[in-house]
Amino acid sequence: IEELIKDDRWSVFPELLNSEKPDSVAANLLEGRVAILVDGSSYVLTAPALFVEFLQVSEDYYHQFIVSTFIRILRYSATFLTLFVPALYISLLTFHQEMIPTPLLISIASQREGVPFPAFIEAILMEVVFEILREAGIRMPRAIGSAISIVGALVLGQAAVQAGIISAVIVITVSITAISSFAIPNYSMSNAIRYLRFILMILAATFGLFGVFIGLIVITLHLCKIKSIGVPYLTPIA
Repeated sequence: IEELIKDDRWSVFPELLNSEKPDSVAANLLEGRVAILVDGSSYVLTAPALFVEFLQVSEDYYHQFIVSTFIRILRYSATFLTLFVPALYISLLTFHQEMIPTPLLISIASQREGVPFPAFIEAILMEVVFEILREAGIRMPRAIGSAISIVGALVLGQAAVQAGIISAVIVITVSITAISSFAIPNYSMSNAIRYLRFILMILAATFGLFGVFIGLIVITLHLCKIKSIGVPYLTPIA
């Protein structure tokens, strides 16, 4: 149903909110939205859905407003980190070394000595491996799934650094990106950000920071253009 009633079927961003929590659905109904229930499914779609809603959770309303606001700002920061950290790493190391402070640049250069791959290939390899580990962790039994994904990433990263295949900096970069992605509460939005991250990495490897900012502008324009059941997606910002 969500696929069929989306305003923009080719957009990677989710345009309807799905939830299993009765309090979230009730709150959306009270705000004038429509809830779509299907027999046999525990998920309920609510429409229209705004971009800001995908970074909110019902627990925000059970805390003091100062605390909830701070946590929401953290989520927005985590979304930006997930999207841009690997792309910035690639663009700075490939095209804009002069923007990195000299002591840090010397440290990175010494770590990358003997690494056979350029920054882009190194980052893509690590990101793909982590995505495979994350997917494997989800499919495995819950008791060992999370342990496998975390331990697997640590062991693989450490072994790859010691073998001289990748540098330690890329392990830190991928770790920051992965941890930040877990702070995005909505799975559909998290998938969209993960997909766009790879496109930004390709733009960074091709055009440097110029490509990253072009990507940011295109994403922003796309978010301003799309609508959820006729309501602008970035309301009230748009």
